[in-house]
Amino acid sequence: MRADGEERGSKPKTLGGEQIEGRQAVRELLLAQRRRTREIWISAELEGSDGVEDIEGLARANRVSVSYVARKRLEATARSEAPQGVLAFAAPIPEADFGAIVRRRPGHVPFIVAVDGVTDPGNLGAILRSCEGAGVDAVVVPRHRAVHVTPTVAKAAAGAVEHVPIAVVPGLPAALARLREAGVWIVGLDDAADRDLFELGDLAAEPICVVLGAEGAGLSRLVRERCDMIVAIPMLGRVGSLNVSAAAALAAYEIRRHRR
Repeated sequence: MRADGEERGSKPKTLGGEQIEGRQAVRELLLAQRRRTREIWISAELEGSDGVEDIEGLARANRVSVSYVARKRLEATARSEAPQGVLAFAAPIPEADFGAIVRRRPGHVPFIVAVDGVTDPGNLGAILRSCEGAGVDAVVVPRHRAVHVTPTVAKAAAGAVEHVPIAVVPGLPAALARLREAGVWIVGLDDAADRDLFELGDLAAEPICVVLGAEGAGLSRLVRERCDMIVAIPMLGRVGSLNVSAAAALAAYEIRRHRR
């Protein structure tokens, strides 16, 4: 499916993610078979060990070359902390078509998460992992002033990047406006909101897009103006807020709870 404005014959847009690190991330890469895996590196000291036996088997089944390399070489090539002795090289992740996300499928109630300027790769990876677990249809991120799919994101996501469609949009406020026009409720998460997350009620079962603010700064002014409702996660202790990835997990599963 072509993205909006993409000319016939042009190359499909991609998200990067060609280098995947960590055992779970590489395992999901091979299981998903969503994109071609060119080669897998495994630390020579792990050859034949129980920790990588399933990865070796999946690689053989998918006809992917496995090279056993010195640990120092693997760690020097890695771009995340603690790659766990496993690294893969693959085709880039295809970028989801935002136009397809906006177009409603008959009989399907959309559940979307939008991320307003999250810059920490560990946070984005954890958000993607929670979204995949909660059955979110797609994640929308802005093209600028936000982290995209890096080796650290992929490792923190523990394979979720292989399953959750990710759309990159030029501007999040305009994207949210299009979703509203398509009948999707836009619900922002913000610590200072007067209404709390658990008051969503029946709205959680409607077409919905939950918007997460950036670390520290929260929702930007223009994004806030595009929201139909702003809700907060109630904090009963002395700490005033949650990490954005923890907030994403709570919000996603609260909405999923209403849809059971």
